[in-house]
Amino acid sequence: MMILHRSSGCLAAARQGHPPGSVKLLAHGDWVREQMSARGETTLDELCVALAERGIEVHRATVGRFLHRLGLSNKKKPQGKRAA
Repeated sequence: MMILHRSSGCLAAARQGHPPGSVKLLAHGDWVREQMSARGETTLDELCVALAERGIEVHRATVGRFLHRLGLSNKKKPQGKRAA
């Protein structure tokens, strides 16, 4: 406890885990918005492929969370799958 107080000046625990947000996608927010508005309905997989073509490898869950943070909705189902 003394080491913590000396190093930080307080006894509050530091935040654990990764910082919130996708650092990889922050710089590409405008491009993602343009793609969503230009293509209309786009699946997360299609966005992942488009981002991979730009040299950005991200998981579809990361893209989904990023779209949610931008306030964009992505409800399209991949071709061949029906909504229940």
